[in-house]
Amino acid sequence: MLGEKWTVYWNEYASDTYLYGSQVIFHKKDDVEFRNLLMPPGTIMKQWYSKTNFQLQKIEPTLPIIDGEGEYMITLNIDTQEEEQCLGRLVYYDRYGMEAGNLTLRDKETIFRCPLKTYSYRLQLINGGVTNFHFHSIVIQEVIHETEEKNKKAKKNIKKSKKK
Repeated sequence: MLGEKWTVYWNEYASDTYLYGSQVIFHKKDDVEFRNLLMPPGTIMKQWYSKTNFQLQKIEPTLPIIDGEGEYMITLNIDTQEEEQCLGRLVYYDRYGMEAGNLTLRDKETIFRCPLKTYSYRLQLINGGVTNFHFHSIVIQEVIHETEEKNKKAKKNIKKSKKK
């Protein structure tokens, strides 16, 4: 069962986009075309953050706050040519800014759980040999197991009965 859902779009901030030789065309909010024939594979093309320093970066966080106890599904809505691929990478940080782990996303949909000590994280879009693609969105959604759902309903019922 799926719970709360967050959609992440490619905003027009150029600060965290690979622009060297790139052509970025914003057709619509959910349709961004990216072209770069000379970018080497493994290059980070775009980054999103769950926590930012606004005074330093001049951007707001675009990723939802997630916890190490929950399970989530991430969907990369990106159109590429058949032989080309965009990868995603989740990089987790502890409260001191030290890397606490990472996960490479090779499929369109991946279920993940972040490390317990995660305080913030970044989502990176990585060139896996792509020269041209259309980015639509990235969707992060809670995965709720049957027992968790029953526990949430029981807690709601307890709160309702206490109010009466």
